[in-house]
Formats: sequence, structure tokens, C-alpha cells
Amino acid sequence: MADKIILGIDPGTNVMGYGLVKVNGNKAEMIAMGVIDMRKEHDPYLRLGKIFERVTGIIDEYLPDEMAIEAPFFGKNVQSMLKLGRAQGVAIAAAIRHDIPIHEYAPLKIKMAITGNGSASKEQVAGMLQRLLHLDEKEMPKFMDATDALGAAYCHFLQGNAPQSEHKYGSWKDFALKNKSRVSK
Repeated sequence: MADKIILGIDPGTNVMGYGLVKVNGNKAEMIAMGVIDMRKEHDPYLRLGKIFERVTGIIDEYLPDEMAIEAPFFGKNVQSMLKLGRAQGVAIAAAIRHDIPIHEYAPLKIKMAITGNGSASKEQVAGMLQRLLHLDEKEMPKFMDATDALGAAYCHFLQGNAPQSEHKYGSWKDFALKNKSRVSK
């Protein structure tokens, strides 16, 4: 398998995380992670412009082959969802402009892939990424948005390296019917 770089994005309108993973065969290593901090910009449209400029700059600098982005989770606040969706859309537009394939993952899927627990905390995800990618304590960011973005990239790496079975089963019953010699009664 050829080397590739995966850009992970954790969308946000105040702080947007990004993380980059270099994949070499079945190994991954962190290249960079950080945040796009927009808390000082009060105009929501200028924030979107800053997201586009910074994500474009990250793409131009690291030349990722693919982008993994965290899908907004459905909360009770419709205005927050709308703002988050806009931020995600602008990051996606930057990737589209560079012909980068985009893969979207639900937060639960990312947490499950990294920790084995879909309800893991941000701290648990960060801690597991630190172990999996052999990161020093000084490499760990102040903002968990950066590790969340790195988690999206690493989740995508895991999806691409999952062993592919030639058999597809719809359920345990389907598996049992097709594998009678392997199932005890």
C-alpha cells in the first residue's frame, strides 16, 4: 500500500481542530495537529472565511490525500447545529476545491474505533491516541479539538486497514447457517 496522508477535521465555529496522519502500509504516525482559533473574530461570516483560508493553507502545506471529518451530532440547539454545519461545509468546500476525497464519521464511530467505547470522553480519546501514536506529553495539545480531529484521521486509517472478509453476513443467524461446521450446538 502506498503512503498517504489523512487530514482529520473536528468542525467548530469558535475552535476548529485539525490533525494529520501519515499512513505507511499498516502503520500510522502523526504529522501535525492543532486548532484554528476564531474566538477573537466576532463576525460569523468572517469566521467562515478564516476556516476556508486556514484549511486551504493546511491542505497546501501538507498535501493530504484524503480528509476525514467529524459529523455534527444532533443536539437540542438548532442555532448551534446550523453554525456547526456551516463550519463543516466550509472545511469540506476547501477539500473539494483541492479534489480531496471526503469521509464523514459520527463522533460515536470515532470514539468506538479509538477506544472501543462509543461514549468515551475527549480525555480518554486523547489518552488512547497518545498511546497508539506514541506521542510525548509535550506533543499533546491544550485544546481537545485537535485530538478529536486527529481521532477522525486515525479512525479513517483504521477503516482503511480493517481486514476485509470475503464473506458477508447479515446477522449471527446468517453466519450460523453458512458456517454449520464452526458452530457448536
